[in-house]
Amino acid sequence: MENRSLKDLSLKELWELFPITLEPYNPEWSKWAESEIESLYQLLGDSVESMHHIGSTAVKGIYAKPIVDLLLLTDTNESWSDIRSVMERNGYICMSESSSVMSFNKGYTPTGYAEKVFHIHFRLTGDDNQILFRDYLNAHPDTADEYQRLKLGLLPLYKNDRDGYTDAKTDFVKRVLKQARNEYT
Repeated sequence: MENRSLKDLSLKELWELFPITLEPYNPEWSKWAESEIESLYQLLGDSVESMHHIGSTAVKGIYAKPIVDLLLLTDTNESWSDIRSVMERNGYICMSESSSVMSFNKGYTPTGYAEKVFHIHFRLTGDDNQILFRDYLNAHPDTADEYQRLKLGLLPLYKNDRDGYTDAKTDFVKRVLKQARNEYT
């Protein structure tokens, strides 16, 4: 596999090369996020309205995949082709793009994960469920612990199936988002 490009690998091969792993909370993740956000502001300037560290690496005290997720909010998708060009010229791999979502990865190599791995999610301003979820978990340690237990329980079943892992967490995430909306609005 070392001589093949990541684009040449099947989904099954990618999942084998990049298995899901969970690690105890690492305060370095926040530092990585801050540094990457600073770099992204330099690359993208006014194209992005705001940037946020999201995902489990942004929830203090819980196990997480050692992948830092960042949410970048824009007020329009009109400049997305320019953003995509800038991101790809600077080593990010576009994983998906639609009219309301664009996602990039950084830190995936033909031999496995790099030392620092990032998922960069572009959304339109107002699509902030991921911020709401993060904030609720940080404000409710019991719920965060419940989420951690769920993820640890799912890991043996879905170590090499990211879609299955994500799908298995969906009901929990929807429930927490509903609780968060009820509490914060």
